[in-house]
Amino acid sequence: MNLHEYQAKQILAHYGIPIPDYGIAANLAEVDKVIKSLGLEEAVIKIQVHAGGRGKAGGVKFAKTPKQIRDVASSLIGMKMVNNQTGPEGVIAHKVMIARPTDIKKEFYLGAIIDRENARPVLIASPEGGMEIEEVAEKNPEKILTVPIDLNGHVKHFYLLRLANFMGWKGEAAKEGMQIASGVARVFIEKDASLCEINPLVQTPDGRLWALDAKLGIDENALFRQPEIRHFYDPTQQSKNEVAAKEHDLAYVALNGNIGCMVNGAGLAMATMDIIHLFGGEPANFLDVGGGASKEKVAAGFKIILSDPKVKAILVNIFGGIMNCATLAEGVLAAAAELSIKVPVVVRMEGTNVEEGKRLLHTSKITIITADSMTEAAQKAVQSLRSK
Repeated sequence: MNLHEYQAKQILAHYGIPIPDYGIAANLAEVDKVIKSLGLEEAVIKIQVHAGGRGKAGGVKFAKTPKQIRDVASSLIGMKMVNNQTGPEGVIAHKVMIARPTDIKKEFYLGAIIDRENARPVLIASPEGGMEIEEVAEKNPEKILTVPIDLNGHVKHFYLLRLANFMGWKGEAAKEGMQIASGVARVFIEKDASLCEINPLVQTPDGRLWALDAKLGIDENALFRQPEIRHFYDPTQQSKNEVAAKEHDLAYVALNGNIGCMVNGAGLAMATMDIIHLFGGEPANFLDVGGGASKEKVAAGFKIILSDPKVKAILVNIFGGIMNCATLAEGVLAAAAELSIKVPVVVRMEGTNVEEGKRLLHTSKITIITADSMTEAAQKAVQSLRSK
């Protein structure tokens, strides 16, 4: 689950990481309140969306007077941002962050991720802040340092000393930088993060370090351990289908194709999308209903697929291990009873109670194209589009 910048900064501040003063506003009355409470004469205003590239999209602006702060904030609240991260549908900024400006002497990068190759959490540091870390890694790999994080969230002191020296921090800046690095490591482990990033971490002319921007992603599978973070979820930053899928505990990702997919199991879902590609089709989504899906859950997934206007055919590919094939059939029929299905539906099911599942589908009033194998199902789904 992604967090907004202001939410990430709230968590980082709790771990002692220095954050410039800021306030959040969703309307002009709240803008005025922030200006007054912080005593702002000038400010940096940033839209709050779950996407990067806000500056290039015009979502980060500087205001030099209280009136300009009001005018700029007013223009940014409700702004729709569209870039390669948001997709063509874009995302709308319902809030802006209004922050006190900071004089910048030098920019750095500091983040924490999982190093999958070495199966461990790591800190990543670079004296080249303000740039995408992938770009730095490609052009100047020697300007990136990686140090391990212990599973208890601690970083050994000699690694912190190496990091401070690599970043060029001396004296008090080195002490402060090591404390910040330790804080990032603790946040990453203790909050079950998938990413914790400060970019840029800046040094001011007086030598102080400040987290000017922050990005924090939390592993959704661990949210049961993070009750204080669960309420940070913002459904306005997702499509209606993604929100509906989350409500029914379905794993759903919208894609750009026109063949809707309903599958049980992530591996089978990936294989289904691959075989659709093999026969010249394009999947419209990744939808995993899970191994023990109920009739209601299957029906919800089917409705989500049908609500996508891009979907021109549906491929249901179920292997009934834990899941009962009759349950799948009942869910499909329940959704069909509520919706007018005008697209071809191809169903391949195998496993537990498969004969009863097939009987339910065959005796229904819905026109179902059946298949006995995944290959046959994919071929029929693609062919159903070509025959239109």
